[in-house]
Amino acid sequence: MNMHVTPARTQAETALVEAFGERVSELAGDGAVMVKRDEAIEAIKDGLPTRRVEAWHYTDLRRLLAVVPAFDPTANAKTLPPVVQGSTVLPILNGMVHGKAPVVDGVTFQPLSEKLTDGSFARALGARDRDDAIGALNTAFVSDGWFIDIAADTDVATPIELQNVQAGGQTHVRMPVRVGAGAKATIVERQSGSGAALSTSVANLLVGDNAEILWLIVQDQPVTATHLAQFNAELGRNSKLTLFIMNTGGRLVRQEVLVKAAGEGADFQLRGVNLLASDAHTDLTMVLDHTARNTGSRELIRNVVTGKARGVFQGRINVHQLAQKTDAKMACNTLLLSDDAEFSAKPELEIFADDVQCGHGATVTEIDHNHLFYLMARGIDEKTANGLLVKAFVASVIESLDNETIVDALEARLDTWFEANG
Repeated sequence: MNMHVTPARTQAETALVEAFGERVSELAGDGAVMVKRDEAIEAIKDGLPTRRVEAWHYTDLRRLLAVVPAFDPTANAKTLPPVVQGSTVLPILNGMVHGKAPVVDGVTFQPLSEKLTDGSFARALGARDRDDAIGALNTAFVSDGWFIDIAADTDVATPIELQNVQAGGQTHVRMPVRVGAGAKATIVERQSGSGAALSTSVANLLVGDNAEILWLIVQDQPVTATHLAQFNAELGRNSKLTLFIMNTGGRLVRQEVLVKAAGEGADFQLRGVNLLASDAHTDLTMVLDHTARNTGSRELIRNVVTGKARGVFQGRINVHQLAQKTDAKMACNTLLLSDDAEFSAKPELEIFADDVQCGHGATVTEIDHNHLFYLMARGIDEKTANGLLVKAFVASVIESLDNETIVDALEARLDTWFEANG
């Protein structure tokens, strides 16, 4: 007779289960939402994923998430200046919407807590599968967020910043965005804070036919925070999504990107910059499904790793049988600045169509000593020369956004990181 023995729960798993029991009566949701929450906590009771789970092989969450802070009702997070000056800011402070919805022509804003209470968001909750730890954690505890609906043919003139800020404890938010056909907008997802925290955040983006979206994720959590995030998107016919991710903080970070190019002619562009220092562990995992004809994608990730930091990039492109004429390319380039720094790259292609152009590559290197010698021979000290070479390695990705205001804002954040870690 075979016996299955469930391992004893870790301290973190126990804390999560107990926190749910203490908070379940306070969480928003009708009967359908509460069913989803109960299912999610049952998945957590089965245990957080370990390296034996392929998708979590390089980020053993059960081991790395050693301690889970309690919810802190006294935490007092503050709204931050926007990443891009002039943006419309929608604050979410310690897991709850703050302030009134702004007025923007063609755009509707609604606190997610209202959609949880009336049950209209129940179908969108839940984990994708048994390995979706972020989806399960967020479903169990999500309290609020902003729902955004951009009407068809609306051209939103200024960026919209979804500002998720924590000041310690636990925060769990969702940010669903629906974009109508032919609309254009820039959305900034700001993930920041100042305390010892566990933060989960799930964004869901539906891009209508012929729409064009630039979505920026700027994550600068403190070294005391664990940040687990998921970005889900589905692209309509002839739509374009450019996703830019900048990770510059956090102790334990996992950012998942799950995109489906579902409409013919859809185009997805991913640009990522991971700046890792101290003993941080940052994991960027992407799964992209091309399910329609004539779709395209380009993914370019640049990583700078120093100290004892460890980084991970897992990128998987699935080209389905119907997705003929797919054009997909993926590259991950890493610069290691110390002997103790590590980076693991795992690019993958799975192709079931026979008329495609697909490729991937990954490199890991150190500072080119010939380039360093060239600069020092011209009177530049070694530290400054190193900084110039590293910035050049990363800045080209930022400049590919081709928007001067946004490029300047991101490069300023790049300079701030180098001043602290150069």
